[in-house]
Amino acid sequence: MTIRVCVPKEVRVGEQRVAMVPDVVKRLTALGISVSIQSGAGEAAGHGDNDYTGADIISDETALYNSADILLTVNPLSNEQIEQLKPGTIVIGYLNPYSDTDRFKRLQEKNISAFSMEMIPRISRAQAMDALSSQASIAGYKAVLIASTLLGKFFPMLTTAAGTVRPSKVLIIGAGVAGLQAIATARRLGAIVEGYDVRAAVKDQVESLGAKFVDIDIKAEGTGGYARELTAEEKAQQQAILANHVAAADVVITTAAIPGRPSPKIITREMVERMKGGSVIVDLAAEGGGNCELTQPDQTILHNRVKIYGPLNVPSTVSGHASELYAKNLLNLLTLLVKDGKITIDLEDQILKDSLVTHGGEIVNATVRNKVEGGAK
Repeated sequence: MTIRVCVPKEVRVGEQRVAMVPDVVKRLTALGISVSIQSGAGEAAGHGDNDYTGADIISDETALYNSADILLTVNPLSNEQIEQLKPGTIVIGYLNPYSDTDRFKRLQEKNISAFSMEMIPRISRAQAMDALSSQASIAGYKAVLIASTLLGKFFPMLTTAAGTVRPSKVLIIGAGVAGLQAIATARRLGAIVEGYDVRAAVKDQVESLGAKFVDIDIKAEGTGGYARELTAEEKAQQQAILANHVAAADVVITTAAIPGRPSPKIITREMVERMKGGSVIVDLAAEGGGNCELTQPDQTILHNRVKIYGPLNVPSTVSGHASELYAKNLLNLLTLLVKDGKITIDLEDQILKDSLVTHGGEIVNATVRNKVEGGAK
């Protein structure tokens, strides 16, 4: 029996990405997998129905969900979407595993095997499946372009007949995937760039991209590539040193976010009020409440002549490449699931085990299960 992979049109307002691109359809069909795409699913990412050569285009949403052996999605499924799935379906996509516990109860009740792309372990073997990293890279790149649009200055130094224009100073807070891409992009645009992270181990990476590393003499390496939470004393030391660098910057881009936790507050109101008029803050951690205490998610505010923008779902604004990278992440995960034309969930494989949330009518991920059970009390 042929395995059928189905891809719905995303229902999140403003979402422009799609979980499948034409090139990946060709690679799946070459493996003997049947692919069905909901009509119009790829339009916002630049892919018309006719571009999906080799895939079945289905207009009837219910028929699409009912026929899926594996459903690929970008955003978490709504309750209505879950109800249309047949029992035993495999769902792969972002699941927001740290909240929305009702969704996992429904997936459990429907006997859905759900894999969360947020929970792919950050190990070497899983890098090609790490959607958090692929999408964060896009967010870091786009954040710099957003900042350059909001800033009333050039990024590079320019020599003109009217005089020399000094380059803008850009401070990137957080040197993970998004932060490093932001550093590289700001440097390509000609800015003077500083990078800061509480993980001292990234100093070499920051400097290799041509930025100066802001060292506050705190080592806060955590697990899974993330930083640990700072103590109150460390936070005070961090803010005291960072305040001068923030005040000197024309642009500050913050990227410090940890899935499942509120974004750490790094930039205070007082720090903003020391910034020059016309300066810009782009807060990529806005989905978790923001790294700046003044950030308003999905809004641009003006405080003391400083623009503060907290964009949401930034990768969606680069929908073509974001979809391409995400679809390849999914493809690489599928190669672990589909062997010799059969679906095999190998719970001895760390990647599959760590990312699997519901399976066999149970919530198998301990962290999610504890949240669900705790919420039910």
